[in-house]
Amino acid sequence: MQQPDTLSQTISSSWLAIGLVYVAALLQGLAMVSFPASGTILKTALGFTDAQYGAIFLPQVALAVAGSIGGGTLAEKIGLKRLLVLALAANALSQLLLASSVAVGPELAFGAVMVGTAAMGLGFGLSGAPLNSMPPQFFPEHRDTAVVAVHTALGLGLAVGPLIVAPFISAERWVGFPLLLLALCVVATLGVGLTALPGAEDEDDEDAGAGRPVGRGLFWLFVAIAVLYAFAEGTFSNWAVLYLHDGVGVPEATAGVALSVFWGALVGGRLLVSALVAHVEAKVIWLVLPGLMVAAFLLLPLAEGAASGIALFGLAGLGCSAFFPLTITLISRAFPEHVAWASSMMIAALMVGVGAGSFVFGPLRDLFSFARLYQLSAVYPVLALLLAALASRSGPCRQTIREMWTGSRCN
Repeated sequence: MQQPDTLSQTISSSWLAIGLVYVAALLQGLAMVSFPASGTILKTALGFTDAQYGAIFLPQVALAVAGSIGGGTLAEKIGLKRLLVLALAANALSQLLLASSVAVGPELAFGAVMVGTAAMGLGFGLSGAPLNSMPPQFFPEHRDTAVVAVHTALGLGLAVGPLIVAPFISAERWVGFPLLLLALCVVATLGVGLTALPGAEDEDDEDAGAGRPVGRGLFWLFVAIAVLYAFAEGTFSNWAVLYLHDGVGVPEATAGVALSVFWGALVGGRLLVSALVAHVEAKVIWLVLPGLMVAAFLLLPLAEGAASGIALFGLAGLGCSAFFPLTITLISRAFPEHVAWASSMMIAALMVGVGAGSFVFGPLRDLFSFARLYQLSAVYPVLALLLAALASRSGPCRQTIREMWTGSRCN
């Protein structure tokens, strides 16, 4: 039997480990938003053209996909704790490069920022396995809540990042923002490296690589669902300001509020769902959320001013809120022997969708009005809902799509 002092130290150590994992998720969100939140500095102080500014996000998407795919394999070889250390270190490097862009001169600034977004994308990709695998190990009785909560922390970082950078820009001390984030990432990296993470070294079975579910229809259904969700989220978030400003005629400053409301509603929705999943089956919530996305897409073209437009982007954020975290939760249930690898593949699918969706929407603007594009974009959550309903009927076996459709179960 443990002595009281020993038991107290064990509990304190456990909560320190849990806190570090959730802080790592928060820092990941801050790192992800640091470059777009610094967009005015990059375009004015550093002289980036619109084309250059758009190009800096290409390495982010590419390295996020590569990090996600490689992270699932690395988790089996070096463990989740070391993988999280690498992710935090990559984010720290991204902030060092972002801060250095104002010191290296215009000739090198673009290259520094490009490498910086690549490092941040790599950090995001590598963080997928540990951030989605550790929380359920910490809270085995509340696995769904634990996963949604870690995505809530990440979303909180996305939401508050622009608010944190604003005072630095107003004081003409913008460089203090990436340096602050750099310091926090370094501290978190050291903290994770020096702290014992309960369950963090539990890896997939040694022979897991040979039995990965790449040949199973259910796995590819989840991949398709994640990509379709990413199309929807990217259309909402990447084009919110332009849609309200150019399409509805809302002043640019006011239109910017819509993006903050979208992310705020996304975070609030995740907090709500993290409580609801203790009482409502996760699949039920998962199947309801696409309906809110569809409603937002169909109603946004009817917005006649700032108030209605901002409110509808809030509805969109609520619809997007917990859909992706619940997708990771449900694929982890379906393939419990491949949690780290499967969650990494979901991150890769998300980034593929974000990257492809961002580029597809632009050229379509030459063919359709903003209002028409938003109406057409409702097809993303509709298809995601259909596939999610199909996946919810399936068992985690080597079923064909026809067997899933007819509801055939595993033998």
